[in-house]
Amino acid sequence: MLYVPSVLLRHTAGPTRLRKLSVTHALRRLVFIAIMVMPGANITWGADSPEPGADKLPADVPSDALIAAAERSIALLETASAGSAEHRTCFTCHSQAHPVLAIVEARRRGLRIDEANLTTQLRHTTEHLNRGRDDYLEGSGQGGKSDTAGYALWTLSSGTVDAPETTAPVVEWLLSQQLKDGNWKRSGERPPSEASHFATTYVALKGIVDHNQVGQPDGTTDKSVDRTADPINRAREWLVDTVATDTEDRVFRLLSLYLVAASESITTAAAQELLDSQREDGGWSQTDTMESDAYATGTAMFALHQTEQLAVNAPAYINGLNYLLKSQHADGSWHVTSRSRPFQAYYETGFPHGKDQFISTSAAAWATLAILLALPEKPVDQ
Repeated sequence: MLYVPSVLLRHTAGPTRLRKLSVTHALRRLVFIAIMVMPGANITWGADSPEPGADKLPADVPSDALIAAAERSIALLETASAGSAEHRTCFTCHSQAHPVLAIVEARRRGLRIDEANLTTQLRHTTEHLNRGRDDYLEGSGQGGKSDTAGYALWTLSSGTVDAPETTAPVVEWLLSQQLKDGNWKRSGERPPSEASHFATTYVALKGIVDHNQVGQPDGTTDKSVDRTADPINRAREWLVDTVATDTEDRVFRLLSLYLVAASESITTAAAQELLDSQREDGGWSQTDTMESDAYATGTAMFALHQTEQLAVNAPAYINGLNYLLKSQHADGSWHVTSRSRPFQAYYETGFPHGKDQFISTSAAAWATLAILLALPEKPVDQ
């Protein structure tokens, strides 16, 4: 058991209103402690300890359990991404996008990563989009449609890849795919990661915003022209008016509302809806009738934190961390059972759990992101 001061349990504006902190401020206010370098370590809340200075972390805060959990997972995610790239020329969300997001965040938090593998994954993503360049220019896109296009662009922006000759046709195509109602259509019915119009809308919008640029007759691009206002306005109306039905919907509706700068009241209400679905074990479930798992928990914690709705020292975040630490396997993985019907030939990436390995890889990436966000930024020379 660990002792954490109860003074950090404060909220503002009533019991149901979450305290909103900037990402930097949230990190500076980080005061939870984790020990025991193994799954199952508990973090609990104390009553009398004074609050440390808000400008820096206490020098004696051990975060061994979180770092160890992240390191074990990152090693597996690097194996899975490398294995997938060796077996398939195509980009995948489960083996490129999600692992890259976690790997880049790990580097930002001071963990050592395989830089060569990260470069390989970013090149793999770029080459996939380049192979589809003519299809994007002709208006047909690639397999996976807006989900693939959006996640691929997110992968590149996460890795700070600036390649307008690759991304500009994808952005143009995504702009053409926005529906009349304001959203983007999911590519299929493969829950949880390819079954939500909210998720597709978020990754499409993020790709457009991150890589906004206009092609010129001479083949160059102009980043000064902003064509995001109308798509954002139309998406905002759809997001405000449309009800989320499961955790994937709630997660990406919240992320999308934040991205399109919806009103504070709407965003806070969406965050509260997601927070209210947290289970007693500290986790989240994909649907109301399922048990908690690492995929739903990781995505929920990521969304609540990234939208500045939940600080990492809040009880709900601590409970989520405890759930993830307890449910992580000794090999560094989390096992989530697939709900999707396979449509491609099965192949091994090196990640555990057999035919559940693809969703389990995504789950591990999201869970690792949630853990990493609780650590201070501490980049190191790689």
